Amino acid sequence: MAAKELDVKGLHCPLPILRTRALLDKMTPGEEVIIYATDPASVIDFKHFCNTTENELLAHETRGEVFVYHIRRGTPAP
Repeated sequence: MAAKELDVKGLHCPLPILRTRALLDKMTPGEEVIIYATDPASVIDFKHFCNTTENELLAHETRGEVFVYHIRRGTPAP
């Protein structure tokens, strides 16, 4: 199954997280999304988001001025 992609370049906190959460809410557990962001605060925001939700941050890299996050949708707690 191919990962979905979400481009939130140019958006600032909290919009990248809000758009990511909205997409993840529509996905099934195990599906993955790759997010492209330019907000430097997103580095902290996405780590915190994944640490406080059931979602898993699989990878993070910087490509020039773009931050790329690979997240797997987790299983919601009962």
